[in-house]
Amino acid sequence: MKNRLCLISLILTFIGCGASSSPNPSRSYNGTASVGDFLTIELDASSQTLSYHDLSNGDQGTVPYQVNRDGTYSLSDPSGNLVAAYEVPQYALLVQARKAGHNHDQPALITAVQTGQISLATWAGHDFNYMQFRTSSGGMEVGSVSISSQGDVSITGYWPFGSVGQSAFNVNGFPGSSFQPDPSGTFLKLADQNAYDYVFGTANGVFAVDTPNGAILGFRKAVAKDFSPAFAGTYKAIYYQKTGANTGAGNVETGTPQLGNATLLISSSGQATVQDANGSVVVTATLQPVADVPYLYGPDELQDPCYGVFTFRISTPNAQQDVFVTFMDRAVLFSSFTATVPWGTGNTYSYFYGVGLK
Repeated sequence: MKNRLCLISLILTFIGCGASSSPNPSRSYNGTASVGDFLTIELDASSQTLSYHDLSNGDQGTVPYQVNRDGTYSLSDPSGNLVAAYEVPQYALLVQARKAGHNHDQPALITAVQTGQISLATWAGHDFNYMQFRTSSGGMEVGSVSISSQGDVSITGYWPFGSVGQSAFNVNGFPGSSFQPDPSGTFLKLADQNAYDYVFGTANGVFAVDTPNGAILGFRKAVAKDFSPAFAGTYKAIYYQKTGANTGAGNVETGTPQLGNATLLISSSGQATVQDANGSVVVTATLQPVADVPYLYGPDELQDPCYGVFTFRISTPNAQQDVFVTFMDRAVLFSSFTATVPWGTGNTYSYFYGVGLK
């Protein structure tokens, strides 16, 4: 991904520490869409309505919803934009959008976290892992960001799509003085060419950044590289997928986009299985720490071992797939990039990414 955007994206959303046993029926969230929209969302469980305002493209509305047997929400948006959601109250909210983006016509995954008072001090002095989700340029990026006690940001990232004609690995950073607090106290802004990036979240280890180039989500880095059985369990997820993608003139990416629900099954030994809404297995493998993978961590590669980020690679005669997973509390981020081999300019590729909650 572009270095500047990477950096900004790195400051991703801080998700709260967990839902209370008796959640407030009226809940507020800030959200970022993978197409690059920043949203505020109000959810009223008493009236079963969700009100949203997309500050990036001006869309807004109030949407009634129904709670399904599996706990997901079916949304009845008169505009046909928001169609489904899943929430852990006062923790995080995932939403499927069909008409996001500047032209109100792109499917996107919206990841939202509880609105709270934040400042640069919320993240200063901590290290995070991040994933960037977008709907172009190969869809995903993974890496780590370090924020000094003064708020200066250092980033190291891996962008699989960039291995054609550019570099799959990048190192970048920017000073803490670049952040501009919003008067509301609920998000920060970063100037990004002719637009702004929005940084928001809460103070317990997750951050989010909404950029014109997509969403960046980050979790506090783990203290050790190995998988913890505490992250085992069943996660309900919403994902975005694009198949048969190709990037042509003007960096315009074609392909077939799709949004859907998924289930992630994580065993106590680190076996990961992704199932689609019909229960069919999308991918399954044993998670391996990025720190132990020589083609990802080392000289001229990721400059940080990214403790808490796991991966696996699946290779066939015709394709190579890299999958990445990271956890915190009750949440998981996952992403995948599959390239046709031999990988080169003009070849097709596919990717998917999503967020799961348990």
